[in-house]
Amino acid sequence: MSCLALCVLAGCSNNGNFSSEYASGYSVSSPISCVPYARDVSKLNIHGDAYTWWNQAARSYERGNIPRPNAVFVLSKTSKLTRGHLAVVTRTIDARHIDVTHSNWGNDHASRSVIYKKMRVEDISTVNDWSLVRFWNHETGHFGSPYPAYGFIYQ
Repeated sequence: MSCLALCVLAGCSNNGNFSSEYASGYSVSSPISCVPYARDVSKLNIHGDAYTWWNQAARSYERGNIPRPNAVFVLSKTSKLTRGHLAVVTRTIDARHIDVTHSNWGNDHASRSVIYKKMRVEDISTVNDWSLVRFWNHETGHFGSPYPAYGFIYQ
């Protein structure tokens, strides 16, 4: 299903649009899981919970710790991310910052019901390998909590 079809099914509206230097997106009527969204945007043929994509990708796709446009960024399973999380790289800013597109990110129904067309992500790992990151929180205007990550799956 295409992003447009997901948007139409979810009931997109212009009322929830927002844009800033580090984040832009739009609200939808209900959350769209990061898995089908990332699969649709990236065209990778992987299924299952987000955290399982890293090991599944080893069979068919190149993986690594260097961000590239269109790569799928896989976050680890944690107590807060019980199924992991996926985002697709849209732009590399510098060695420590990228922009991603993703969905279903937040702490409540309203924030999880947003398609982020752009969100800044910051690598805070000690060796610059993207194994620990923080995502921009457009509501607070700061980077959020640290999250462990597996790395990037390339097309």
